[in-house]
Amino acid sequence: QVQLVESGGGLVQPGGSLRLSCATSGFTFDDYAMAWFRQAPGKKREGVSCISRSGTNTDYADSVKGRFTITRDNARHMVYLQMNSLKPEDTGVYYCVADFYCTGPDTIINALDAWGQGTLVTVSS
Repeated sequence: QVQLVESGGGLVQPGGSLRLSCATSGFTFDDYAMAWFRQAPGKKREGVSCISRSGTNTDYADSVKGRFTITRDNARHMVYLQMNSLKPEDTGVYYCVADFYCTGPDTIINALDAWGQGTLVTVSS
């Protein structure tokens, strides 16, 4: 059974940082690229970032480029999203998914059709 458990969200002031984690199980982790989506209140879900199976290649939405960093630990079956210089528009629920390949934030596919509960990030003063 595929499980994706996101954590690390919270309330942070503009300019602050958070590190999101995604613990995975139930599939062969290093057979998949991994990605992060987010969904802001009242908005469509959008792709944020992806990372290749080995971790060598990454890609980011223009809105987060230079501020967010995606990494993975294949030994621990974990994926992370370090978020710096947070802005109010980064507010939303963040989800991790497994993808076949990292081809860009606009082309993320939920390859295993599995969603976690997400973790809420609120950026507000």
